[in-house]
Amino acid sequence: MMARRITEAWNDIATGGWLPRLSVMKKVALLVGLLAGFTIEASGQVSVEVVLDQDQFLPGEALIAGVRISNRSGQTLHLGDDDKWLTFSVESKPGAVVAKTGEIPVRGEFTVESSKRATKRVDLAPYFALSEPGRYEITAIVQVKEWGKESTSLPKSFNIIEGARLWEQEFGLPKSAANPSGSPEVRKYILQQANYLKGQLRLYLRITDASGARVIRTVPVGLALSFSNPDPRLDKDSNLHLLYQSWARSFTHVVYTPDGELILRRTYDFNQSRPRFQLDREGALSVVGGTRRVNSNDVPASKEPAAASNP
Repeated sequence: MMARRITEAWNDIATGGWLPRLSVMKKVALLVGLLAGFTIEASGQVSVEVVLDQDQFLPGEALIAGVRISNRSGQTLHLGDDDKWLTFSVESKPGAVVAKTGEIPVRGEFTVESSKRATKRVDLAPYFALSEPGRYEITAIVQVKEWGKESTSLPKSFNIIEGARLWEQEFGLPKSAANPSGSPEVRKYILQQANYLKGQLRLYLRITDASGARVIRTVPVGLALSFSNPDPRLDKDSNLHLLYQSWARSFTHVVYTPDGELILRRTYDFNQSRPRFQLDREGALSVVGGTRRVNSNDVPASKEPAAASNP
């Protein structure tokens, strides 16, 4: 239909009597203008935007891209019935295409009613080779199969950063049902920091193999004061406990498993004494000192007000 409309418009211009007097270059420019005009008209019915919650990531960190689709077509969009309805391209600056490492799973019913917008969120980190620090751009393309059309977003920029290494420790995985015997698999915890806000740093935990070459997982831990001195410890199950100063008189205690799963987060205020770790005879770590404060981001969520910890 679009081709027919362009042909009709071109014929209308040609029969006006002045087209033959134009140079070849001007004729080409006029045709390009026609194509652009009809493309804008078509794609304007459905617009696509890439949104990110942050603009800097460490290698291996989850890179959640939100694809915001706005529908002004007057019809309901029915998307998601195959793996091609939503595709991504990533380029490094200045314009080198980043290699894909796998097919991005996007299949699944996704409906956008007319005059509405909806957002599809996808973790791109496992599917693109984003190991080198630098500046990159994401572009998303949405295929509307029933119309035979596509809409492309503007590029969205982000940075891959290396971060400063604060501490690292090798550890062995405890026995499990998957590995009940034999020598333990050796991994490495790496604590890193990166500039986030003036006077503040964001802490990251990277888990790798023993060599550090294969990244198993990278997770953002939280904001820490630039002058703080994080205290990392391992318990008998090879879980990582980390106590760090997250605000002027507040400390955060987090615990991560060898797979990078957050299993505990607690907040302590510095009142008469500073929070610190204590190891009991059974090798269990706990926080003493300060005053425990119930917080909305506690993991697991707290149900009762916390009592003060021991001095």
